[in-house]
Amino acid sequence: MNIRSFNVARLIILVVYHLVLIPTRNVVGSGFVGPNNPGVKLQHQTHNQRRIRRVTQQNASSSNNNDSSSPSPESTANTLREKADQLRREVTQFEDGKRDKERSDQLARDTLLEEKRDERLRYSAIIPILKGDGSTEMERVDFQPRIKASTLDGTASSSSVIMAVQAALPLGIILGEDETLPGAIRVDEVIEDGNGAASGVMVGDLLRACTACQVTMEMPTWQIMAGGIGRPKTSRMMFSTDGRPFEEVMEAVGSNRIDPEKRPAWLVLERNEESD
Repeated sequence: MNIRSFNVARLIILVVYHLVLIPTRNVVGSGFVGPNNPGVKLQHQTHNQRRIRRVTQQNASSSNNNDSSSPSPESTANTLREKADQLRREVTQFEDGKRDKERSDQLARDTLLEEKRDERLRYSAIIPILKGDGSTEMERVDFQPRIKASTLDGTASSSSVIMAVQAALPLGIILGEDETLPGAIRVDEVIEDGNGAASGVMVGDLLRACTACQVTMEMPTWQIMAGGIGRPKTSRMMFSTDGRPFEEVMEAVGSNRIDPEKRPAWLVLERNEESD
């Protein structure tokens, strides 16, 4: 073989080496030569194991996330206890508010009743009342106030008080018709050291009622059957002066002289407290 032929053969070997042997070795090293290559099986197993580990890690991470997002039984119990405590507090607040409202309403009712009681005591007096059987009982009697006072807003309000006194005869007072209140009788004068003054009667008092004596004929049944005329009986009763003529009022006051028991006369007076 000459030198030229040797060089050609050498060139062919180099080309075959570079084109066939080197790529084949690289492929074999990478494990992709063929299914019968042990490197291929090992590469597949390693790849599958890595995928299994990744999936397992992802599942574990997802499970951890789920476990962390879902409350534990103890946390759930604490939440329920807190809600129950909150509900109890709300119920307690509601009951306390209800009791406070009831106490407030009861206080308002008691205040109103007390005001009405005070008003009745202010405009009432305990005086003797003649009963149907001829007996007399002390009872509280209400009187509508007649003395009015003007307030700052222009409305009228009562500024008076009702009182009852007893005065022996002679009373020592002078009565007259009130010039501002139609049908009212007013005390115009009070004699110093008189019985009226001693009983507390004051000038300007309105005479609202007084005791009056009336003589009637009492006839027992046996006298009616026998045709008798009966016998006189004196009864004492309370006489209201409101709207009565002045002469009738004076007659009622003077009738206390014929009381067979000589009892003091009762006078119901209305007094203007602003004039005190």
